[in-house]
This record gives sequence, C-alpha cells and structure tokens, in this order.
Amino acid sequence: MRKVFVETENFGRFHGALKAMERRGAAESCLMVVDGLPGLGKTTTVNRWAVQNSAIFLRAKREWTAGWFLDDLLSALNVSPPHSFKARFQRATEALAVRQSTFAVEKRTFALVLDEADHFSRSQRIMETIRDLSDSMDLVTILVGMGRIRHNLTAYPQISSRVGPGQRVEFQPASLADVTKLIAELSEVPVDADLASFVHQISGGFSREIKESIAIIERFGRRNGNGPDNPVTLRALRGQILGANRATGQPIIVPETV
Repeated sequence: MRKVFVETENFGRFHGALKAMERRGAAESCLMVVDGLPGLGKTTTVNRWAVQNSAIFLRAKREWTAGWFLDDLLSALNVSPPHSFKARFQRATEALAVRQSTFAVEKRTFALVLDEADHFSRSQRIMETIRDLSDSMDLVTILVGMGRIRHNLTAYPQISSRVGPGQRVEFQPASLADVTKLIAELSEVPVDADLASFVHQISGGFSREIKESIAIIERFGRRNGNGPDNPVTLRALRGQILGANRATGQPIIVPETV
C-alpha cells in the first residue's frame, strides 16, 4: 500500500475551518473544535497539518492535570519546567509568545493542537488554563476529540464563545467518492468500481476498515497478476474475506452471488 496522504472530504472540512479561523473578526475567537467518531482520520489529518505547519501537537492523557499539561507543553517547547504552577505557566506563556512572534514575522499562523481532548474537556482547571494561555496572546488552539467536546464546552460559556462561526468541524464517514479516491491513491493494484462500492458499504466509511480491505485486495491482485488492464473485480473475490465487522469482529465475506 502506498504511503501517501489522501485529501478526503473531511480534510476539506478541516481546511475550510482553518480558513474561517484566519478570517475571524474577533481575535479572541481563536479556538477550533474537531470531533467525530473514532476511526475517521481526525488524528492523522490534524497531526499531518501540525507537522507541516510546525504547530505544537500534544496528545492528552486520561489522568492529565493542569500541571501535567503544562509539563508536556514545556517539554514540547524544549523548556525545562520549574517547580511551581505559576512559574510553569509563565514559562509556557513566554515560550509560546516567542514562537508566535517568529511565525508572525513570516506571516504564518502558529497553533497549539490538543488531541484526545475528551480526556480533559470536563476539567475546569485544565480548560481555564488553556483559555488563559490562548487569551494571553490570541493563540490559535485546536481541540480534537470524539464528540463529547461540544457538549462539555457548554459548561464553560466563556470558553465555548471563543469557538467562532465555521470553527467547529465534525468528521464524517467517508463517502463513496472518498473511498474510490482512497483506493485509487493507496492501492498498488487497480480496483473496479463495483469492488470500491462494496468496500464503501462494508467499511461504514471508517479509515481503518477501508485500509484493511485495500491490503487484502492488494495481496489478491499480486497473486493473480492484476494490472492496469485487468483490475480486481468484486466477482473475482467471491467467497473471500474482505474485512471484519467493526461491531462484532466477525469476518465479512464477499457473497458468492455477486
């Protein structure tokens, strides 16, 4: 399978929210929320963007405290954490401000990305610490989670009000067009339209399941010499396992009647 990043409709939604962030009228509206069910490519998409744009990317831990969050942030900023919470917050603010000013000179947007935000979105102290950091310099902050963030943020109107119009992104299951594009760009053997449609159907549009099916199709295609003039067809895979049911774990077999 080719190791390439495929720009799906979810990527387009994320990119659109970034553009909305750039056009925001109020500087303090600098929070973005990215959520959706597990397996839809949120972390892959946002982490890739963070790497390409030199953003700070942190993955939250289940037992995160405000102090632990600052320790992880300072580590990512290559700053040794002092002992007191107040000193850690000050060091983090100073280091972030330096990074942000450097980006401003280059006319680039500096951002802090916090993945697995569900772990801390109900912690008032962590959320207030993030707000204080963000407010101190209008720092673009992206919260990535699995769907509970929006609900949990309603408990903090002073924070949720900083998520401006167009800055909430909900990742959706891949469409048939997405699945067709993923197969075309990832698979090293060609696949016909009926088989791509079947993969869309059995995968539920989840990235992991789509890629598992592509790997199976590739192995089959290599064994059988499929090439540009001879794509793998759905009929050719009759009776073959093409994946597993996400809910039950049971194998999904291509029916003999297709």
